[in-house]
Amino acid sequence: MLSVLRVHLPSDIPIVGCELTPYVLLRRPDKSVNTEDVPESAPLDGHFMRYKWYRIQSDRKVAICSVHPSEQATLQCLGCVKAKIPVAKSYHCSPKCFSDAWQHHRVLHERAASAVNENGAEEEELFGRFNSTGSNASLPGSQSSPSLANGATPVYPAAVAQRSGGETWFEVGRSKTYTPTADDIGHVLKFECVVVDAATKQPVGHANTILTSRVIPAPSPSPRRLISVSGVDVMGSLDSDGCISSTGTFTVLSYNILSDVYATNEIYSYCPSWALSWPYRRQNLLREIVGYRADIVCLQEVQSDHFEEFFAPELDKHGYQALFKRKTAEVFIGNISTIDGCATFFRRDRFSQVKKYEVEFNKAAQSLTDAVVPNSQKKTALGRLVKDNVALIVVLEAKFGNQVIDNPGKRQLVCVANTHVNVHQDLKDVKLWQVHTLLKGLEKIAASAKIPMLVCGDFNAIPGSAPHALLALGKVDPMDPDLAVDPLGILRPVSKLAHQLPLVSAYSTFARMAVGLGLEQHRRRMDPTTNEPLFTNCTRDFIGTLDYIFYSADTLTVESLLELLDEDSLRKDTALPSPEWSSDHVALLAEFRCMPKTTKR
Repeated sequence: MLSVLRVHLPSDIPIVGCELTPYVLLRRPDKSVNTEDVPESAPLDGHFMRYKWYRIQSDRKVAICSVHPSEQATLQCLGCVKAKIPVAKSYHCSPKCFSDAWQHHRVLHERAASAVNENGAEEEELFGRFNSTGSNASLPGSQSSPSLANGATPVYPAAVAQRSGGETWFEVGRSKTYTPTADDIGHVLKFECVVVDAATKQPVGHANTILTSRVIPAPSPSPRRLISVSGVDVMGSLDSDGCISSTGTFTVLSYNILSDVYATNEIYSYCPSWALSWPYRRQNLLREIVGYRADIVCLQEVQSDHFEEFFAPELDKHGYQALFKRKTAEVFIGNISTIDGCATFFRRDRFSQVKKYEVEFNKAAQSLTDAVVPNSQKKTALGRLVKDNVALIVVLEAKFGNQVIDNPGKRQLVCVANTHVNVHQDLKDVKLWQVHTLLKGLEKIAASAKIPMLVCGDFNAIPGSAPHALLALGKVDPMDPDLAVDPLGILRPVSKLAHQLPLVSAYSTFARMAVGLGLEQHRRRMDPTTNEPLFTNCTRDFIGTLDYIFYSADTLTVESLLELLDEDSLRKDTALPSPEWSSDHVALLAEFRCMPKTTKR
C-alpha cells in the first residue's frame, strides 16, 4: 500500500506570493521510494494522495518581532516606548536579536529628541523588558475567503473551520503547492497529506502534517526610476511591452546577483536568514530583474544549476534568450554544479545572436606563462594567475529601426561583454592583467567592424584604481601605486597597458550633466572626484563602487540611467543584502541610442 515516509519544506518561512512546495517522500507498493505525486485521477494500487492547507488563527493576539517577522516577540524596548517610536519597531524575539540589532536600533532613539542618551546612563535600561503578550501589538490578517487559486475546489472558512485548543483552522488550499496570500500574513500555515482509498474515498492511516513559521509579507522596495540625462523622468514613456517607445534606443542591465554559495549567515549575519535563503532570494531577484524590462541583461555570480533550473527557463517566459559561461574549475573546490559564471540574456523581439566568444583567463594565463615566464617559475606564475575568472562576449543584431536614412539596409550590430574580475585585493596585478586581456580581445572584434561596444560587469576595482583607469582612460599612469604589485613582471612595460577603444562609463553621465530639473539628488549620489557612483556594493564591512557599464562613445549615446540608491535608505537594514534587495550589489541600467552611421563619399 502507498504510504508517506516523510514530509518537510525546503524553507519553512512562508512569504506572500512565493509558492510553497512541500517535499513528500512516498513508499510505493513495490517498496521503491520517490517523490512523485499520486493524484486521484491516477491512483496507484487503489490509493491516491490528498493534500490540504490550513491557516491557523489563534484567539490570543501576540506581538511580532520587528527584525524577524516570522517570530513572536518576547522583548520590548523601553526606549522606544519612552520616545514614542512606533510600537511595532520596539519588539524583538530574543535578547540576542535585540543585541545584534542594537547598532541600527539605537539610531531610532537618536532620531527621537526625547530619547537622546547623552551620557549612556540609560543604555542598560534600553535593553528592554520581557513581554510575552505585547498588548499594544496585534497580528495582521483577516478571516475573509481564501483565494481559489490554491485549490481546485471552492472552499469557504465558515464551512471548513476547525477548532482546536483556542485555535481556528481555516482551509485555504487543496493542492500540493500553496502560495500565501495577504490574508495569511502573521499566521502559521499547516500542511496535511494523507493516503486515501480510491474506492471508499476514506483516509488510510494517519495524516502527516507540518507547520510553517508565521507568514510574512514580501518586502517591496521603492521602485527605481529611469532618469533621462536631461533630467526628465522617463518611466512614463514605457510602452505596453515595457520597452522604451523610441525605436532607436535599447536598455542594458548589469547586476551581480550574489551566488547562493557565497550568501552565508557567517558573512551576512545582519541579514535575516529567511531573506538570505535561496528560495526567497531567487524570487525577489527575478521580480527585480524582470521589472527593469531591460533589452539586454548581464548577470554575474549566477550558479550553473540556478541558470539551468531557474533563470534560463523563467526569463524565457518573458521573451529572453539565454547565454552562459561558467567559470573554469582549476581552483574551484566543491560541487561543480554550484560553480558560478556570467549569464547574458537578450530579448528575442529586439535582438538576434550573431556570434559568441568565451574568454577563459586561465587559458590566457597558460599562454602568457609559456611565452614569457622561465620554466622554473611557471608553476608559481600559474598559481598566481589561474583564478577561474571568465568573460562572455556576444555580438547581437538589432531588430528595431535606427532611423538611419542614408543607410536604410545597413545591419545594426552591438557587441556586449559580460565579466566578473578576480576579487582578491592582494592580487592587483592579476586584476589589471585580466581587464587588459579582455580589452585586447575586444579590440580585435572592433577592428573587424566598427560596432558599438558595451563592457559590463563586476570588475572588483574601485574608481581611480589601475583597472578602472585602463577602462576609462585607455591607459595606466606609470606612477600608479597598483603597478607596484607585479611579482611576475606581467605588467611591464607599462606602455603596453593601453587600448584604443573609446570607452566611457555610462554612469559618469550623471556627474557631467548640468544641475537642475531635479538632478541634484542624483549628483549627490556620485563621487565628484571620480565621476562614478558613490557605491554599487554595500556590505557591513565595505561600501564602494565595483560595477560598471562602459560604452563606446563614438557609436553610442546615453539617453537615461536607472537612479542610484541612497546609502541611508540601505543602512536602515544595516547593509546589503536585505529583505528588500537580495544581493550585496546594486543593479545598474542604462538606456543607449545608436548614433546614425555616416556614409563615406
